[in-house]
Order: sequence, then structure tokens, then C-alpha cells
Amino acid sequence: MIDYYSTSAEFYELVATRHTASSGPPLTGVLTGLDVSHGPVLEIGAGTGRVTEVIAAALPDAEILAAEPSATMRAMLTSRVARDPDLRRRVTVVDGSAQDLVLPERLSAVVIFGVAGHLTVPERVTLWKRLADRLPDGAPIVVELMGVSSPRVIPPVMSLRETIGRQTYEWWIGGEPTEGDGMRFTTTWKVLRDGRTVREVADSYEWHTFDVARLAREAGMTSRRITEAGGRPIPEIGVLVK
Repeated sequence: MIDYYSTSAEFYELVATRHTASSGPPLTGVLTGLDVSHGPVLEIGAGTGRVTEVIAAALPDAEILAAEPSATMRAMLTSRVARDPDLRRRVTVVDGSAQDLVLPERLSAVVIFGVAGHLTVPERVTLWKRLADRLPDGAPIVVELMGVSSPRVIPPVMSLRETIGRQTYEWWIGGEPTEGDGMRFTTTWKVLRDGRTVREVADSYEWHTFDVARLAREAGMTSRRITEAGGRPIPEIGVLVK
């Protein structure tokens, strides 16, 4: 298992807060009213628990299995769950990556945000099969599409700028094609004080590009794409249905 997040985990909440504000409403729309009697709702790549909170609010009767392989991220996830009495009762935090996660025999739904592109096509096909064997007909797998359906050059751009105390944080991200469906994304966090950069933290990772139609073919499922919520455009989300 490759830990993609510990290097820049100290900054993750800055991105997660904005991310959840845009992706939370459409996820809520997909999950609201879902029958959760078949088994727990599985979240693969739960991060620090921001999306876990959205799932719990949308499905107040659901048991949730929140899987996060990064020990640093999992520490923040566990802290978030532990301090909320409702989450503490319903959310089980487990170690495990998508490729080797121990799954319960039955699931009601699956949420996979920020993860699918870390998997190769054979790894995804295996995952879809394992999930389908545990889901009832009509149950959704909700996947964040990430907006990059094929390899392309993305020049470095500042995607976020936030101020905390006397410091300003900038998040720069860019990408370029590698081989086949792959891209290499490079991210840099800059910490500025009094207009001067006092620290930089850089990282990179491989991402296998996809769109929802490709995921549906891999999984042998039907699919739909959600591009807005409440009349407002959002980051794309795909829904695979068994």
C-alpha cells in the first residue's frame, strides 16, 4: 500500500473543507432515502472524515464502515468520529486500502471519493466484482470522477489560498501524461508569512484517468453522472448501480 497523503496531511483539512462544501450536497442527494437494511455503508478512502459526516447525516439509520489506509489521516478520522456521540455509535474506522480491504458479507452502498484513479484497471475490476457480490440490486456505488477523463497536460495552477493566523497557505497542482491512461500529478504547498515563503512541501502521485462510462463497463453496471446540485455546477460524481 502506498501512502499518498501523509506527506501533506497537515494541510488536508484546508482542501477537504472546500471539497465537502461542493461534493456534499450531490452525495446527500444520491444517498437520501436509501434502504440501509442490507448491511453497512462502506466508505473507501475516508480521509479525515469530512465525507463520513455527510454520509451519516444523509443516512441517520446507517451503520458506516470507514476505511482509510493512511495512519496519519486515520488518526484525524478517528478523532472526528470519537468526539461526536452519533458518529461514535455508528461509524467503525478500519485500516485497509481498496486492493486488500476485508469486506463484510453484505453492504447497502459504497462511497469512493478521491480513490478510484489510484487503482489500475485490473485492480478496479477486482474491486467492482467484490463489491457487487455484497450489494443488493439497485444499490449505488458513488464515485468521485475528479474531472480528468483522459491524460492531458495541466500547467501548475494555484487551486487554494487560505490564511490561518499570521500565515497564508497556497496549494499548487499540475499534471502531465505518463503511460497509457496514467498521469503524474505534482502538488506543492507553500506557507507564506509577511509575503515571504517560509516553507514548501511538494509531493507527486500517479493517477489512472477514467470517466463514468468506463467504470460502468469495468463493473458491468449501469451508470449516471451528476454535474449539478440545487441548480449549481459541482465537481462531477458518478453513480454505478448494480
